[in-house]
Amino acid sequence: MAEPQKTRCLIAHVDLDAFFASVEQRDQPDYRGKPVVVGALPGNRGVVAAASYEAREYGIHSAMPISEAWRRCQDAIYLRPNMQKYATASEQIFAALTAITPAIEKASIDEAYLDISGLEKIHGTPKQIGLKIKQCIAEATGLGASVGIGPNRLIAKLGSDYRKPDGLTIVPPERVAEFLSPIPIGNLRGAGPQAQKKFAAMNVTTIGQLLEVDYSLVVQYLGKRAAEGFIRQARGSASTEINSNRQRKSISKERTFSADHTSRLLLREQLNELAGAVAHSARQKKLAGRVIKLKVRFSGFETFTRQMTLGTPSADPRVLFDSAWSLLNRGDLPTKPFRLIGIGLSDWQSSADLHQRDLFAPENSSQKELLTAIDKITERYGADSLSLGIRRGQPDRKKDNE
Repeated sequence: MAEPQKTRCLIAHVDLDAFFASVEQRDQPDYRGKPVVVGALPGNRGVVAAASYEAREYGIHSAMPISEAWRRCQDAIYLRPNMQKYATASEQIFAALTAITPAIEKASIDEAYLDISGLEKIHGTPKQIGLKIKQCIAEATGLGASVGIGPNRLIAKLGSDYRKPDGLTIVPPERVAEFLSPIPIGNLRGAGPQAQKKFAAMNVTTIGQLLEVDYSLVVQYLGKRAAEGFIRQARGSASTEINSNRQRKSISKERTFSADHTSRLLLREQLNELAGAVAHSARQKKLAGRVIKLKVRFSGFETFTRQMTLGTPSADPRVLFDSAWSLLNRGDLPTKPFRLIGIGLSDWQSSADLHQRDLFAPENSSQKELLTAIDKITERYGADSLSLGIRRGQPDRKKDNE
């Protein structure tokens, strides 16, 4: 009796093209064909969140300081982000993708991995599946997407990047080496600025060139663990796992000040507001976090992070604020004006799985009612409509400079 033929693994990576900017161009016909920059407004502190492909022709890209974007193109359309609108479009996209497969892993608001193994009998060839993915998104939202399909997550992700925008790249297993060889080494996961400096020292600029370097030399420059990881990627080896239930690793919010600040009062107020926003996002997802992270950036762009682990997971803004404020006042940060402050929450546990006493003890049921009321008001009237005040009776360790 012949053994059944094993289904080959096929992973698709879907990446929306210039997502925030594309949504704005979709909704405002006058923006189409013009450079659109979503992020901070010119004249303010902050960075680019997304740039249309017309804006990218001027060298504008995400994470670029808005002042530099303005220097490069003063004629661009500059817009503040509308996260609710983008979230709605994202929900529509992921709902549409379920027509292809239920095995979907959301990687971010605008990208996802799909396990399409064995779907040829239902949807056709990999190319036909890729075209159907793009069609589903276009019909649901009017937006374009780039799709990569390959034998694992790495190849699928590199494939979606290969022909942006509105691209479709299929990489069968037998063509993986050919596909990878000319791709810039910086496209590999983990190849940040420091790693790229080391690759440059080895005269390695493409993935194919890395495999030509003596293994001992790669280890010498990168260390054994990193060397083995990059070589595995260069050979096209990566995970095929798709986790449809994967949660966001963290929820974070940050604020860039219009001018550098030393005011402790301002820092307290901003940190309290950010703690409320992070806690609200966590409660919306019915999550509570154990790890609280503080992020600060000083004039000169020096950036520091500090974190602490709670004994009990929480989604209470007062707990988040108190923890972040204590990290800020720990005494190991420079005494310089602040440019940015942020707070993050991670190490999740479902609030439904927590013992009732852990989150909202019976004697503190009023706290639960208070947070529930705040959530309802926030959802109806907006994020700035209501928040908890800062608790008094906790004197600052440093005097306010204003």
